[in-house]
Amino acid sequence: MTWIIFLIILALFFDYLNGFHDAANAVSTVISTRVLSPRLAVWWAAFFNFVAFLIFGTAVAKTVGAGIVHTQFIDANLVFGALVGACGWNLITWWFGLPSSSSHALIGGLIGAGLLKGGTEALVASGIFKTVLFIFVSPLLGFILSTITGIIVFNIANHFKPSKVDGFFRRAELFSAAAYSLGYGGNDAQKTMGIISMLLIGGMASTDIAPLQEFFYSHQELAAVHNGAFIVPFSVVIICQAAIAIGTLSGGWRIVKTMGQKITRLRPIDGFCAEAAAGSSIFFASFLGIPVSTTHTITGSIVGIGALRRLSGVHWGVAKRIVWAWFITIPAAALISAIAYEIKVLLF
Repeated sequence: MTWIIFLIILALFFDYLNGFHDAANAVSTVISTRVLSPRLAVWWAAFFNFVAFLIFGTAVAKTVGAGIVHTQFIDANLVFGALVGACGWNLITWWFGLPSSSSHALIGGLIGAGLLKGGTEALVASGIFKTVLFIFVSPLLGFILSTITGIIVFNIANHFKPSKVDGFFRRAELFSAAAYSLGYGGNDAQKTMGIISMLLIGGMASTDIAPLQEFFYSHQELAAVHNGAFIVPFSVVIICQAAIAIGTLSGGWRIVKTMGQKITRLRPIDGFCAEAAAGSSIFFASFLGIPVSTTHTITGSIVGIGALRRLSGVHWGVAKRIVWAWFITIPAAALISAIAYEIKVLLF
């Protein structure tokens, strides 16, 4: 049981690191447009990260927990490898200031450990396909929606004085940032919920962790889980939302600079359009149960609004570096995960 508790703590560390690593996604626009100071911006984002459970269910958690690796292959070693792979890649990309996807790092971690545990038979092809597909769909959707939103909003704004437009969107951006933070908290925190639930459900045959299962699950939920249901207990929901919110409070200022300043210069009206588009995309994916990359979505939205204003206004070299980080995230995290899994099996 001690090992399972350690892995739960490691999963919550990943959740914290997710908020820390991706804090820039939620706050970069309001900081770069100077609508909020960095301190107020992270508090604003963290609050909405935490309360996201009031709106979203656990569909994404179920995809992560049972839709990437078949449940019969799940054990503590596999989860350990997946978390080490995800956390390791997150730290590497944070150090270099690259807004890569924490979501895909976790998926890559599960794939790497799953392949070593049971080969291709351990993997759920449909769940992986759906996730990989959204590597392309999420930034494209963010790009398209921000472009459409920008065209509509810019045309309306042309009928008003620039000072009035700027003042209005400085207030409006608070709401778009809140919506994006809700979507981010609702989608990303669920990935850790899925991992912790995997641990608890994967150990159902063991009497050693029975007290831990009884702590998290009600008797009715335990009965349903024993009958094959994948249930995320409410206590797990709360601690995961709290962990990601605390991570956001800690901030990831290297990536804030990349997202808020290096891709394109943003005005309040631009920030509003980008956040509204990204938030809508993430809400859509969350209700479908797809563990979408919030990083990909907001980056696509920022590029879309920057390109709409002026193609030369987008720093395409920085955008290219970010795209390369997207493509190598899953294989890189899978490699780290596979190595960690092999070491754990061989030495312990």
